[in-house]
Amino acid sequence: MKYKENLSEETIPVSKSQRRRDALELKSLASELIKLSQAKLGRVPLDEGVRAAIMEARQIKSNVARKRQMQYVAKLLRRDDPEPIFLALEGFENEAKQLTGRQHRSEAWRDFLLESGDPAISLLMKQRMDIDTQAIRQLVRNARRESEKSRPCFACYVKWTKKSRCRRWA
Repeated sequence: MKYKENLSEETIPVSKSQRRRDALELKSLASELIKLSQAKLGRVPLDEGVRAAIMEARQIKSNVARKRQMQYVAKLLRRDDPEPIFLALEGFENEAKQLTGRQHRSEAWRDFLLESGDPAISLLMKQRMDIDTQAIRQLVRNARRESEKSRPCFACYVKWTKKSRCRRWA
């Protein structure tokens, strides 16, 4: 009965299974942080101790030692609230999804331009006022010329995707 008297309404005991699930989640978070590139890791809000432990884990070649270091990183992550770290990782995933979507839209525009020609270019000009019409017409002409030779227009594709990334066409 002493145990129940000491509990207030605010503190709810967490089961051992839930603590284990939380620990495994932080362990997988530590693994993801270790795998991140240096540039992305710099954008994640971390304490200097955690950042140093991650850098040390990257340098370890032995699997057992790396696993031990990953456990240590997870232990360090338990001390603070991991929610901002999860949000930063979700932001990275959203950026990747946006880039993929943009790439798919630019490929769809490319196919539409190659199939339709000038009407598609005029439609694109109505939607996007900042395009270089002459350059687009030239790219479409070159792509058609290459398709008549029954060669894939790889150079045109590369130019098109570079322009679409730079100007965010779609």
